[in-house]
Amino acid sequence: MEQVVLITGGSRGIGAATALLAARQGYAVAVNYAAQAGAADAVVQSIRAAGGRAIAVQADVAQEDQVLQMFARVDAELGLLTALVNNAGVVDMTARVDEMSMARLRRMFDINVIGSFLCAREAVRRMSTRHGGKGGAIVNVSSAASRLGSPGQYVDYAAAKGAIDVMTVGLAKEVAAEGIRVNAVRPGLIETDIHASGGLPDRVRDLAHLVPMQRGGSAEEVAQAIVWLLSPHASYTTMSLVDVSGGR
Repeated sequence: MEQVVLITGGSRGIGAATALLAARQGYAVAVNYAAQAGAADAVVQSIRAAGGRAIAVQADVAQEDQVLQMFARVDAELGLLTALVNNAGVVDMTARVDEMSMARLRRMFDINVIGSFLCAREAVRRMSTRHGGKGGAIVNVSSAASRLGSPGQYVDYAAAKGAIDVMTVGLAKEVAAEGIRVNAVRPGLIETDIHASGGLPDRVRDLAHLVPMQRGGSAEEVAQAIVWLLSPHASYTTMSLVDVSGGR
């Protein structure tokens, strides 16, 4: 049976690196994006040029109707879903909690937490033996921020990722007997453009001295952990929170 993976936020950074690596491992890949159509198309074209199958699927994961349409497209164009990577996420500008607006908090939790729940729900409905599925794997992209708290920068983001950690543990236990494994990776300081979107484009370089390995990581290094967790090589691994953080 062909392996089919949906990667949310798959147009850039960790998501794009995961899409490219999964394709090299033989997965048909659905590359989700919210607004970066050109970037998503570039990932898809790279996969197709190497002989793989891939589609780009637009959806804001915080909008239930768009999530349902996205999964329906994957069903129709790639076939039965066997893997999900909940990678879509946002940060915001550096701020203290006493400076955060309601709109900021709503956006942070709608995308990072509720979006992951909606996608996990739809994946379970397709994968679970309870629903007639054949099993599968879910990897949630959390963050080392869930352990560190990110004081003075984005406690809201850290709290949202803390929710993802708990969701990973609970969902893993819930569906373990239904053929689905659920794990998370917690990247540390990784060289992606998410830092620039939070107003700190040099964050990795500025904080590298705090990492025991004395450097930031790459999106490809995180992708290796994600694809391993999706694979049969991790067949007895579920409910795990895997830190990819250089020791920080």
